Amino acid sequence: MLARIIPSSTRGLPRAVPVARRFYAENAFNKKEKAHEDQYARQHEKAQLEKLRAQIAAKKKELADLEAAHAEQAAKDSGKA
Repeated sequence: MLARIIPSSTRGLPRAVPVARRFYAENAFNKKEKAHEDQYARQHEKAQLEKLRAQIAAKKKELADLEAAHAEQAAKDSGKA
């Protein structure tokens, strides 16, 4: 039924495919602004990675301390038995 409603000239046309577009113009100011934004993003990611590495190191130290305490407790328990 829709085929009868839609004109035949529009039925054969391909559908429009979305195209990636730039949201910044190609002038020097906008290139500089984009470069600053990219630099900020890289610095932010670097800071986040450093923070995560510090957290991982702290967790590894905590795990080593817990393993040492567990080994010590196991040695005490085996000595009593």
